[in-house]
Amino acid sequence: MFVTFFNELRAAKLPVSLREYLTLLDALQSGVADGRVEDFYYLSRSALVKDERYLDRFDQVFGTVFKGLEGLTEAGEAQAEIPEEWLRAASELHLSKEDMARIEELGGWEEIMETLKKRLQEQEGRHQGGSKWIGTGGTSPFGAYGYNPAGVRIGQRESRHRRAIKVWDKREFRDFDDTIEVGTRNMRVALRKLRKLTREGVPGEFDLDTTIRETANRGYLDIHLRPERRNAVKVLMFLDVGGSMDWHIKQAEELFSAMRTEFKHLEYYYFHNCLYEYVWKDNARRFTERIPTLDVLNTYPTDYKVIFVGDASMSPYEIMIPGGSVEHMNAEPGTAWMQRVSDLYSSCIWLNPVPENQWGWTQSVEIMRELMGGRMFPLTIEGLDRAVVELKR
Repeated sequence: MFVTFFNELRAAKLPVSLREYLTLLDALQSGVADGRVEDFYYLSRSALVKDERYLDRFDQVFGTVFKGLEGLTEAGEAQAEIPEEWLRAASELHLSKEDMARIEELGGWEEIMETLKKRLQEQEGRHQGGSKWIGTGGTSPFGAYGYNPAGVRIGQRESRHRRAIKVWDKREFRDFDDTIEVGTRNMRVALRKLRKLTREGVPGEFDLDTTIRETANRGYLDIHLRPERRNAVKVLMFLDVGGSMDWHIKQAEELFSAMRTEFKHLEYYYFHNCLYEYVWKDNARRFTERIPTLDVLNTYPTDYKVIFVGDASMSPYEIMIPGGSVEHMNAEPGTAWMQRVSDLYSSCIWLNPVPENQWGWTQSVEIMRELMGGRMFPLTIEGLDRAVVELKR
């Protein structure tokens, strides 16, 4: 199993050496991991991962190779248990189309939140199934792992549909990987059209004009070479992460990697669904190391070109209503923050990984497109070409 683990890490392009693998085996023989999978996880991560950029890939490989293991016995045998998701799937409520059609959605934002407040005051304990109380596996508009097309989702890790008005889940998002190479070449070619070089010429090329002008009248010849051309374009990126963006990670990572390669002056921040009063640089610390959005807007001058990347697929309440944000109660609606950015930066666009012919299917996409003044483009090569033309105006 350990050999499989090593091979899978190498297949995932983690720079794991044979020496590090042997160090891990020596530590196991010395009893450092003490027979517990959790101890072995931290030991192997310390021994095999040298750069924090690879922590997410390591976790994925570890979860795949050792999934279901509860502990390692002295005999080296693995004890397995039924995966939690199997048990949950067995307990979920299966509804027919007729049942789903009979479920009525509550009214607007105020009615949903007022009803939730009353239910929280009235409910005395955990509830499973049913159509009223906050619990799991039922048709109530409040809770998790049940069916109701609109409501408030509480305590559910993954999304089953995208129409929840508010989501009170503490979910973990991962940073985008900026080392992705496959598929980025065409993006880089499209982005190069945005470059603005400060000096013409080839780096190291003999500059005859400057040599004559600077030294010919001094009685000696001082050779001057053309300096390296530098891209003067400055870019500020806001990257949507988590939720429905999990379906578009590959496209977002390819774009992020291409941007990091092509632009020396690149600043980036993460947000979730819509821009609010805080952004962050590290998704693992997004609740403890937030950065006020106003500080960001006051730091970077108006000559920066702003690029939002996200699917804009959310409840319209998240954009239009104070308190509509997922995971926190925002004092101002998302529209206020989007308007501030648009007013401050004349070069401002939105790149959407959702196919352009599907934008009309989601109300929030149309709202965000209107807030951007129509400057929303699909995250395709053709869309990047159109976006670059807009940014060069």
